[in-house]
Amino acid sequence: MIVLNCNDLGISFGANDILRHITFALGEGERLGVVGVNGAGKSTLLKILCGQAQMTEGSVFLKKGATISMLSQNESVDSAKTPYEELLDSRRELVECEEKLEALVARLEKGDTDAEKAYHDLHDRFLDMGGYGYRGRIKGLLRSLGVDENSEIPCAKLSGGQRTRLALAKVLYAEPDVLLLDEPTNHLDAASLVFLEEHLRSYRKTVVVVSHDRYFLDRVATKILDIEYGTAKLYDGNYTQFVQKKRTDKEIEERHYKNQQREIARIEAYIAQQKQWNRERNIIAAESRQKALDRMEKLDKPKDAPKSIRLSFKAGLESGNDVLSVRDLGISFGEKKVFEGLSFDVYKGDRLFVIGHNGCGKSSLMKILTGRYEQDKGRYSFGYNLTPGYYDQDNQELRSENTVYDELTAADPSQKIVNVYSALALFRFFGDDVFKKVSVLSGGERARLTFAKLILRDHNLLLLDEPTNHLDIPSKEALEEALRSYDGTLIVVSHDRYFIDKLSTKILDFDGPDGKPLFFDGNYREYQNYRALCGDTAKETAEKAPASENKEQYLQSKKNRSELNRLRGAHDRAEKERIEIEAELDALKKKEEEHQTDYQILSQISQRREELEERLLALYEIIEETEKELSSRSE
Repeated sequence: MIVLNCNDLGISFGANDILRHITFALGEGERLGVVGVNGAGKSTLLKILCGQAQMTEGSVFLKKGATISMLSQNESVDSAKTPYEELLDSRRELVECEEKLEALVARLEKGDTDAEKAYHDLHDRFLDMGGYGYRGRIKGLLRSLGVDENSEIPCAKLSGGQRTRLALAKVLYAEPDVLLLDEPTNHLDAASLVFLEEHLRSYRKTVVVVSHDRYFLDRVATKILDIEYGTAKLYDGNYTQFVQKKRTDKEIEERHYKNQQREIARIEAYIAQQKQWNRERNIIAAESRQKALDRMEKLDKPKDAPKSIRLSFKAGLESGNDVLSVRDLGISFGEKKVFEGLSFDVYKGDRLFVIGHNGCGKSSLMKILTGRYEQDKGRYSFGYNLTPGYYDQDNQELRSENTVYDELTAADPSQKIVNVYSALALFRFFGDDVFKKVSVLSGGERARLTFAKLILRDHNLLLLDEPTNHLDIPSKEALEEALRSYDGTLIVVSHDRYFIDKLSTKILDFDGPDGKPLFFDGNYREYQNYRALCGDTAKETAEKAPASENKEQYLQSKKNRSELNRLRGAHDRAEKERIEIEAELDALKKKEEEHQTDYQILSQISQRREELEERLLALYEIIEETEKELSSRSE
C-alpha cells in the first residue's frame, strides 16, 4: 500500500527554481535514501513532505491517518527535563493510559464490577501502543545512542552532540508511519551508527533519509532518489547499486545522443546537397527530409555531473622512514581521564586511521600531536624532514572577520594572486564568493576553505581530523582520490567507514576488544576480521583453537608481515640512494679531471666526496644487514 506519494512537486524562490517535477511513491516498509550535492534541495524536499515548507506546484499525498515526523540537521533538545523524562513526555498517552489502568485495578480490587469492561478495553489499547515495556525501550534507546538513561542532568546542560542524539532518540521512539531523517548520522559514533542501521533495517514503516554516509545508505536504503540540477530520478536498490545503474544510464544517454547527432548531421548534409543541385525533384526530396527532421524528437545533451571540488596533495620534501613514535601517552582534563598508556609507531607512507566512540580522545590525540594540547604522561617524537599539515574538524584555524580571499593570502603571503584565485576555484569559490566573510560561510564552505589553505603548501605528513564532515558525496570521492594518489603519510581521525575502508593501511582503535586502545597493522576490513576473531562474533571457537590462540597467531602474522615490509622498504631505499651516490661520485671524478688546476673547485669536490663516501659506507651496512635479515626470515 502506498503511504507517501509526491506528484510533480516543485518549489521556487522568486525566479529561482529549487526543485521541479519531483515524482515518486513509497510503500509501507520502504526506505528511501535522498542524495545530491550540497545545495541540491534535499533538506527542502523533506521540509515540504512534513509541511514545514510550502510547495509552489504539485501535490503530496499521505495515507489517511498516517503520522509523519522529521529530524532536521543538527536538531537538538533544550529543556529542563532529564533525557529519560524528555522521552517519557514525548509519549504522554502511554503514561496516562498506564495511570488509568492502575486506577481501574484499584476499583476492581474494591469489587467495582463496572470497571471490568473499561479495564479490558483500555488494556487492549495499552498493549497496541507498546504495552508494559515502553520504559525499558526508552532506556535501551538512550543507551544505544550514547545518552546516559540514568542521568539527572537537564537536557539543556548536555553537550551539543548529546542533545542532537537525544533529538534522534525522540523521533525514533515516536515511531511515526513516515520517518524523515536529515543527516541522522551526525554526532554518532561507530556503535551508535550500527544501532541506528539495525533499527532502521527492522523498522516496519516508511523511512526517508538524507545522508552523505555511503556505508549507511548501503546498509539502510532500499531505494535512492538522486537530485541533480533541480530534478530527481528514482532508483531501486542501495547506494552502490544506484551508482552502477546511474553510470550505465549515463553511458546509454550519451550513446543515444551521439547517434542522434550523427543522424541529424547526415540528414542535414543530404538536404544541403539536394538544395545545391536545385532541381525540382531535389527540392522535393530536401523538403521531405526537412519535415522528417523537424518532426524528430530531439534529445537533450546529457549534462555533466555537478562540479565538485578538485584536490591534489603534494608531499614535496621526502621525509625519513620513521615518521612518528608515541610512547605511553596520556591526557586528562581535571579528574576526567581521557586516555593513557597509548603507544604506536607510524612509518613513511602509512595511512593510519584513528577510530572510536565520541569523547574517547581521538581529537585530543590530534591536538597533542599538533602542539595545541600538552599531554600529562608519556612522550611523542616526529622524524626528520617532516612538513606537517593539519585539518581541524571544527575549522578553528579560520578567522571569522576575514574574507575567503584574506584567509588564503594570510596562509601563504608569498603566493601569487593568480594561484590564490585558482585554488579557490578548485573548491567552488567563484565571483563574489571569494569576498564572503568567514562568519557567514556554511559548514561545507568552511571545510572547503580549510582544504584550500592546506593544498597551497606541500606537506609530507597530513593530520586530518574528521575531514569528510560537511562534505557531500562527490566531494568525499574527490578527497578519497586525492589521498589515494598522495605519496606522503596520513594520520586521520574519521567515523566514515566507507572512507576508512577505501584508504586505511593501519588502524588505531580507542575501543579495542578489551576496552583499551589497540594499534592494528592492517586495513579496515582486516581489522573487522580480527575483531571477529577476538570474540565479537566468536561462536565457532568450540570447533577451532581457542580464540586467544587465534588472536595471538593473527597478531604475530601481522607483525611479521609488517616487519618484512619495513625491511624491504629500508633495503630498497638504501639501494636507491646507493645508486644515486655512486652516480654522483662518478660525476665528481669527471669534474675533478676537468679542473685539475683550480684548487678551490678541487677542495669543494674533495669535501663533497668525503661526505658521500661516508654515507655510502653506512648504506652498504644497511643493505648488508637488511639482506641478511630478509634471507633469514625467508628460510
